[in-house]
Amino acid sequence: MFDFIAALGLVFAIEGILFASIPHLAKDALRSAAETPPDRMRLIGLGSAVLGVILVWIARGSW
Repeated sequence: MFDFIAALGLVFAIEGILFASIPHLAKDALRSAAETPPDRMRLIGLGSAVLGVILVWIARGSW
């Protein structure tokens, strides 16, 4: 559970840095995401989740 909370904190920190440093690009990205069809968003989300699990697995040395 500690790792999950740490990862969630890291996500918030990275998003905060993005919105603080380049807000115009962040707004464009959010607008683009809002216009993306749901099926494509699901595919992107699934791909991101799989990539994230693989990266964590490699970083933790569990392979």
